[in-house]
Amino acid sequence: MTKDDMLLEVRTEDAIGMVLAHDLTQIIPGKFKGRIFKKGHVIQKDDIPKLLDIGKEHIYILNLKNGYLHENEAAIQMANLLYGENVELNEPREGKVNIKSKIHGLAKVNGDLINELNQIDEIAVATLKNNTVVKANQPIVGTRVIPLIVNKEKLEQFKKTIEQYKLKYGSDSLIHVKPFRQMKVGLITTGGEVFTGRIKDKFGPIVKQKIANLGSEVVEQRFSPDHAESIIQHIQAFKDEDVDLILVTGGMSVDPDDRTPGAIKQTGANVVSYGTPMLPGSMLMMAYLGDTPIMGLPGCVMHDPFTSFDVLLPRICAGEKIEKEDITIMGYGGLYHC
Repeated sequence: MTKDDMLLEVRTEDAIGMVLAHDLTQIIPGKFKGRIFKKGHVIQKDDIPKLLDIGKEHIYILNLKNGYLHENEAAIQMANLLYGENVELNEPREGKVNIKSKIHGLAKVNGDLINELNQIDEIAVATLKNNTVVKANQPIVGTRVIPLIVNKEKLEQFKKTIEQYKLKYGSDSLIHVKPFRQMKVGLITTGGEVFTGRIKDKFGPIVKQKIANLGSEVVEQRFSPDHAESIIQHIQAFKDEDVDLILVTGGMSVDPDDRTPGAIKQTGANVVSYGTPMLPGSMLMMAYLGDTPIMGLPGCVMHDPFTSFDVLLPRICAGEKIEKEDITIMGYGGLYHC
């Protein structure tokens, strides 16, 4: 028996009393797009004009046989196999199931796994990119199959692919959301022009807002001239106060007066990278003084809405340690302006 044998095509005018085999969508450009009839709806006489209005001169009645799944059931099974901590599923809608975040946090998506799954014919899994900051109730993944009816063998292949990934990478490699920690952040703003009051500090308000957006707080902002000794003293003071993250703004270029990179090194910090292959934000420094992350922030953080700082900060706030490889992969897709 083929899929076509399980779908009975009926003239809409002759379908009164019959049961719809799938959701039906109406699209009114600029006004509405959504489901107007749900799978399982018993067609009434008053429904006929609405069905004709959306171009349905014929409808499908389902006679599902063993070994096959309706699109809704298939989408549910796929989503149930994928999701992990801090996410939830919505009910099927128009053949699709969304996996949504339950919290404000960092979405973790195994891109290699998703690519592998989408090689299965008639399968479709669409996701956000890995390490996307998400809000509560925000969709992360959408699962569906392409046809209205799919052979269960496709779902068995889907399940087997996931099981192989779990054996190789562990269950955390699937879809989940990491919560942000409430971090205490120490902020050091360098530059003689700001230290002496010749110009107003513009770094502080922007950095504080970015930190607050992730549920953390700048507990203190200190100002320093472009003297390595002064910068080192402020870094060590924050370290002694057990802050969770130290940010040093300004003085990150190759100018002789820019002393921030050298000062961070002189604290004895382990420098993961001075520079990132991303624009804007190529002059960012990532380092660790013991277990405490230190970031040297370039001037672009003041005026560009999205920089390398915005890529790395959410991961740090989610409790992840930044490695050299995390920096090197930022170049692909990392050209935001030049």
